[in-house]
Amino acid sequence: MPTGKDLKRLVRARMKRTGESYTAARAQLLKKTNAVGRPAEAGRYVERVPVASGFSRTANYAEIAGMSDASVKQATGCTWERWVKALDKAGAAEKSHRDIAKLVAFFGTPNWWTQMVTVGYERIRGLRDKGQQRSGGYQATKSRTVNVPVSQLYAAFANPRTRRRWLDVNATVKSVSPKKRVRLAWDDGTFAIAGFYERGAGKSMVAVEHHKLPDKASAAAKKKAWGEAFDRLASLVM
Repeated sequence: MPTGKDLKRLVRARMKRTGESYTAARAQLLKKTNAVGRPAEAGRYVERVPVASGFSRTANYAEIAGMSDASVKQATGCTWERWVKALDKAGAAEKSHRDIAKLVAFFGTPNWWTQMVTVGYERIRGLRDKGQQRSGGYQATKSRTVNVPVSQLYAAFANPRTRRRWLDVNATVKSVSPKKRVRLAWDDGTFAIAGFYERGAGKSMVAVEHHKLPDKASAAAKKKAWGEAFDRLASLVM
């Protein structure tokens, strides 16, 4: 159970990242963690488990992280609660995004899930809002599973003529890792990274992260746009 010392450590980490005063940083952390805890009392920061409502601490973690506990456990072997305990013990709350990701990757998680666990942990610990990057900008994420081989799904992104049939014509491919990854850039300075994953015989998934969006509204709009683009993509490849 985190103590007052743990709360001070999180406050200092936020102060370093945002430039806020101690009082402002502490207030923001307590506000963000109300869903999984209650404000410090008598020098202690105490986690709350609202048993009477049937809403578990783990469920709170999943809601804040933006990914179900069952999905995380199936993909990584650990629940959000176990991830939070392990990363807290390693001092992740005071580390950069890159260093937290290294800690997660140490446990052998797939690349996409390494980022998912890292981002989820940062949200749970109040280091970023949902959709926000540690740098302060926002990102939109979207995924889709389709009944085609991963090679065909990858080609729909990498081939410019095919891509123009379902995605914004202003998108330009900047780098690729065949059948695994495509990085796209737009004229407005934003960029997206698409990862490709096999999901059984003749089935594959694409997961996209669109970065450097200016605010929550832009992230929500971009997420919707990717959903609509994926609808066009699915109609094209299937």
